[in-house]
Amino acid sequence: MKIRDFGVERWMDEYETKCVYNLAETCVESLTVDQLLTLTGKQDSILDELRALKLTYGAIEGSARLRKVIASMYERQDAANVIITHGAIGGNALVYETLVEPGDTVISVLPTYQQHYSIPESYGADVRILKLREENAFLPDLDELRSLVNDRTRLIAINNPNNPTGSLMDSGFLTEVGEIARSCGAYVLCDEVYRGTDQAGNGYTASIADVYERGISTGSMSKTYSLAGLRLGWIAGPEELIRAVTVHRDYNTISVGMVDDHFASIALENRAAILKRNHEIVRTNLAILDAWVAKEPAISYIKPKSGTTALLKYDLPMSSRDFCTGLIEETGVMFTPGSALDMEGYVRIGYANNRGVLEEGLGRVSGFLGKRGR
Repeated sequence: MKIRDFGVERWMDEYETKCVYNLAETCVESLTVDQLLTLTGKQDSILDELRALKLTYGAIEGSARLRKVIASMYERQDAANVIITHGAIGGNALVYETLVEPGDTVISVLPTYQQHYSIPESYGADVRILKLREENAFLPDLDELRSLVNDRTRLIAINNPNNPTGSLMDSGFLTEVGEIARSCGAYVLCDEVYRGTDQAGNGYTASIADVYERGISTGSMSKTYSLAGLRLGWIAGPEELIRAVTVHRDYNTISVGMVDDHFASIALENRAAILKRNHEIVRTNLAILDAWVAKEPAISYIKPKSGTTALLKYDLPMSSRDFCTGLIEETGVMFTPGSALDMEGYVRIGYANNRGVLEEGLGRVSGFLGKRGR
């Protein structure tokens, strides 16, 4: 099987350890173990809990405790609809491995996480790209989606909230996507790793798993819950899909780590405290970014409604990679070039890192732009 280089991951691997101000980071500022235990009230009890754990494989599909608490974050799912994976990246890969055959039609939005078009392409699928455009606030054009489906459409892949644009499909919009999928019997895979980071309300938008009978949701502890180091995610969806995924999962996962499962359970059982902290970060930091964009004539964007990233359009006579490599070399600030996302002419910023890092980094970007007369 041949597959393209993963643009974002190659960029991160090349530069993440070389920057001083990481504005390419896509997680809400990661928690330390001490912060997690403080937020969840486990400072005094965690060692006793861990001492009792026997470090065997544990529950193959994830502990009943963890699957139950994940199911509680959906309106119409229970533990039987959930399986634990090695991050959402592992969940997405398992869905494609389970469902996609050579010759199937797979429709993916762009921009999105590259898995959603490069993996099915590598399996020999007919991958059709639904380009997200600024004039639609980076939401899918539903008429265009209707024109792309055919009788071989196996899967429609969307990302909500969207990475990198921060666009957000509400329940009504997702229902329409489901109706289009239903017309050809397709599944809808929605990568929902940023679910819970909305700029308004309780932070949660609807899940595709709750609005469409063939909707598949993937999520993780990484972005919204600031615990990427656990490397733990999940798939939520129809029971028949979960059973089919299990067949493939047995060949490459066995189980996730028991300690990871335990910490994820603690975090999600106490998610209100984590979300309170993280909503303060994403909402404060987006206001800072928005004020910065307003005063920079070379930068424009569609303001995100959710997530931790924004897609910045820049007015400079250089490629996005040259922009980003020059920025790192001159200022120590790291963005992600649009070329790594198949979106030349843009750069992606992650704005949910430490506030001081964001403010200092944006100031240095202003200096970088100023030297170029912008």
